[in-house]
Amino acid sequence: MVKTGEKSTETALGYEQARDELVEVVRRLETGGTTLEESLALWERGEELAQVCRRWLDGARARLDAALAERSDAADAADTSEAAGSGRSARSADASGSAPGEGEAAG
Repeated sequence: MVKTGEKSTETALGYEQARDELVEVVRRLETGGTTLEESLALWERGEELAQVCRRWLDGARARLDAALAERSDAADAADTSEAAGSGRSARSADASGSAPGEGEAAG
């Protein structure tokens, strides 16, 4: 996920690193005691970190969606093959002229 240019530092951060640094930035802004210039720099860094976190979460969501879609496709394929398999056995019973269970003694 590392890009060239000015974004390389922020994208090199893992999600947890970016989140932890963002928590610290927010804490510093909330406690105050910084100059206007420091506060603006912290806010800008917080925005960058939030974007890094957003990218990680969007990537995670895309991976989950892909895995769920793959799982759903596999389940649909299994259902289709099961339906085709049970259709064949019903046809073979029809071809023999007797239904399943027919001819058994009632008990």
